[in-house]
Amino acid sequence: MVKPKALIVTGYGINCDEETGFAFALAGADSTIIHINDIIENRSLLNNYHIFAFPGGFSYGDDTGSGKALANKIKNNLMDEMLSFIQRDTLMIGICNGFQVMVNLGIVPALTNSIGNVEVSLEHNASFRFQCRWIDLNIDPNSNCIFTQGITQLHIPVAHGEGNFIAPHNIVDKLVQNNQIIMRYTKPDGTPANAEFPFNPNGSMLDVAAISDTTGRIMGIMPHPERHIYFMQRDDWTYLRDIARREKKDIPEYGEGLQIFKNAVRYFK
Repeated sequence: MVKPKALIVTGYGINCDEETGFAFALAGADSTIIHINDIIENRSLLNNYHIFAFPGGFSYGDDTGSGKALANKIKNNLMDEMLSFIQRDTLMIGICNGFQVMVNLGIVPALTNSIGNVEVSLEHNASFRFQCRWIDLNIDPNSNCIFTQGITQLHIPVAHGEGNFIAPHNIVDKLVQNNQIIMRYTKPDGTPANAEFPFNPNGSMLDVAAISDTTGRIMGIMPHPERHIYFMQRDDWTYLRDIARREKKDIPEYGEGLQIFKNAVRYFK
């Protein structure tokens, strides 16, 4: 079968495009990084792709709020094409700043099935500081999210200043009811973080780390799965390596984040 084609958008402060593109390629996709201006100049490009990724970084330097400027650029120049892409049987992921962009576009959680309506927000971390650390996540086993199928827990890093998930209580209630809160911050033993820092690094309501749309084909996630593609990228890899050697177990080659990208590729097979 022909490899699914993944488009990773770049430009204006996005700085995780290479890592995201590499992760999709390693997972088996035909991965291409394209500047947002080139997509706007040739809007039919989106018709050629199965997966669209908003990578992490600091689009437009976060000068008008994280993700807002890039979201406005898309609203003013590419929204019809973006809607057409979503309406096809495609996948979309937004990581960190990409999650912020999708929230500002109303692509997630899209509870009203009217994309473009902003329903949730990602605000400044409760610490009022940029947080860069490794965290633990539990995955909702009842979620229909394509990206998280077969995954129960993750150990991946965060790196953001505005990841504090906030939403009206009626929206949160619907997200819980629909199993759209697909990842939550936890303590290392898997118990809920309960907003306790540093296990919940930003103060998010209900320890929210990632949400999906109602179809499960679109995911916004604050932590960075593309930064744990190889086992040796994790913060405690030497400790785990020594345990594996003592127990005469194989030392893994790949990291936990790779499965998210493999799931996306497998969807099209």
